[in-house]
Amino acid sequence: MRCTQTSIRLLASSSFLFQFVAAQSCSPQDNVLITFYGYPDNDPPGAGIAYTQCGRSLAGGTGTYDDPISFATAADGPFTPCDIVYLPWVKKYARFEDTCAQCAQDWDNSRQYHIDLWTGSTTVNGGNTQIECENSLPGGQQTIVRNPSNSFEMDTNPFFASGNCNRKTFPWRRWWIFFDEIICRERTRSDYHDAAGSPHDNGEY
Repeated sequence: MRCTQTSIRLLASSSFLFQFVAAQSCSPQDNVLITFYGYPDNDPPGAGIAYTQCGRSLAGGTGTYDDPISFATAADGPFTPCDIVYLPWVKKYARFEDTCAQCAQDWDNSRQYHIDLWTGSTTVNGGNTQIECENSLPGGQQTIVRNPSNSFEMDTNPFFASGNCNRKTFPWRRWWIFFDEIICRERTRSDYHDAAGSPHDNGEY
C-alpha cells in the first residue's frame, strides 16, 4: 500500500482522545547501490524480463507512477516482484520486473541493496555507445523511496535514446514520515546530487 494522507480525528468527551489512522507509510531506503542495464547487456540481449505479471511483457517505462521504468534486483532479496520505488535524484518511478545475478550476490553476501535500472530500448540495441552511457549515469550509493505516493515530481526523459545519454539529476529533499498532514513529507534538509550521483549534504537529518 502506498503512502496516503493520515486521518487525525479529535473526539470530544470528558477528556480529549486523539485517534490516528494511518496507512502503511512510505520510507527512505539509504545506501542502495544503483547500476544500469539495457538491451545490449541484458542476459540474453534484448528486452525480456522475468516478471510479466506487473503489466507488461518487455522491459520499458517512462518513469511515471503509472508507467515506471523496469528495474532488476535479487530474486530472493528485499523486494517483491512489481514493487514500485521512487528515485528522487532523477525524479523517476521504477518497478521490480527482472532479476540480476550481481544484485543477488550482493544481497546474499552482505545484505547490500542493489537495483539495476533499465535504460532501454524495447527494440533497438544501442551497443557499446549505450553501455558507455550506462557506466556514466548517476548511480552508486543512493537513497530511494519505498511505498511511494503517486504524486512525486516526475521526469520522463529517457536515460538513453537515439545515441544520446541523459545524465541529468535534480536537487531533492529527503522524504520522512510525519504524523501531520501527510505521512510522507519533505524535510527542510536538502541533498544535492551532481552528475556523478554524489550527494552534497547541506544539513542534519
